[in-house]
Amino acid sequence: MNSSARQRRLTAAALTALAVTVTASACSSGSGSTGTESAGSGTYTVWDPYPQFDKTSAWAKLLDRCGTKAGVKIKRTAFDTSDLGNKTLLAAQQGNSPDVLVVDNPVVSTLAEAGVLTTTDDNKLDTSKVDPNLLAAGQSRGKTYGTPIGANTLALYYNKKVLKQAGVDIASVKDWKSLTAALQKAKKAGKKGITFSAIGTEEGSFQFLPWFWGAGAELTELDSAQAVSALSLWKDWLKNGYAPDSVLNNTQTTSWQEFASGDYAFAENGTWQLANAEKAGLDYGVLPVPGTGGGSAAAPTGGEFVTIPAQKDTARYSTSQKLTACLTSTANLYDTDTTLSYVAPTGEVQDKQVAAKPELKPWVEAVKAAKGRTSDDLGTKYPKISEQLWKAVQSALSGAKSPKDALTSAQAAAE
Repeated sequence: MNSSARQRRLTAAALTALAVTVTASACSSGSGSTGTESAGSGTYTVWDPYPQFDKTSAWAKLLDRCGTKAGVKIKRTAFDTSDLGNKTLLAAQQGNSPDVLVVDNPVVSTLAEAGVLTTTDDNKLDTSKVDPNLLAAGQSRGKTYGTPIGANTLALYYNKKVLKQAGVDIASVKDWKSLTAALQKAKKAGKKGITFSAIGTEEGSFQFLPWFWGAGAELTELDSAQAVSALSLWKDWLKNGYAPDSVLNNTQTTSWQEFASGDYAFAENGTWQLANAEKAGLDYGVLPVPGTGGGSAAAPTGGEFVTIPAQKDTARYSTSQKLTACLTSTANLYDTDTTLSYVAPTGEVQDKQVAAKPELKPWVEAVKAAKGRTSDDLGTKYPKISEQLWKAVQSALSGAKSPKDALTSAQAAAE
């Protein structure tokens, strides 16, 4: 691609809705400085969205070890997740891209379509061991851009004490009908049913997608009968008092706080709440979100990809590939994903995680059924579709429109 064409694509990409935020991450805010080094300096730059990890952390030490193994020094800069995509686009416009970029998976397709990232065909990165459904989040127009460092997703936490009081056998909860029956029993026993986040942001779409996909709906057809059935499920839960009206404003954090009160039978939330579940002292279990007729619904994947941005000096790619391969090697993924509360992207490391911590088994199952938000070649179309989806959820749950009318409007706007 010639430089002027790439510049036009970068400018266009910078004006798109890059605000596909990480909804499935416990990362805190932070900032960092920019800057790259010349090809001959022996210093390679790495940008990541982990400002909570300082230079004494296991993550920073791993970067240094991988640098030493590749024979170079590492200059690391950490950004808040919401800033990293735009910082990367700006750096690319200025010819100042980092050598290795760790970025939220929904942003990969935006950066790829802007010409910021190299493909695995170009940089020779081996992704053969990665689960295909996880790798799909970093694919666009038949090309793969980077490799996942780990994944998180959504599932249902359940309170064993509440279910026992309600006379619910968790083994009976296999589909939407049996789940709704369990919520009804919880309410009848004087307890609360289920809490989740339906807020009017990407977080709301993220939480709705397992039910949307679990109904067999597709993001290219928001007003399908399957999509209407999923939104009607949530609407009926609110109408019958099985879910609280607070879900309209709940973030994943506030919905978790409701579950942590001990009154709810179920909560839809993610792997990043595992530490909080332990702290709350709840006797809890985890169940993959069921599909309408049974089985595990596809939940959206959170987590980051390790990518190699385009450089004027293509000789740098060889070392960048070595760094990326080191960061995502079987030997290093286990420790990294344990630190990040992620499920590993390869079966070999997933097995090791479950062997060490059996309670991760339902999370591994959920991740194996998970799906990238930008999969199905949606790429940069996803943010607009998602915005219309969360607006439809808000409209239906608030009573402003029926689920069918809300989704019909959403599809028209998305087109």
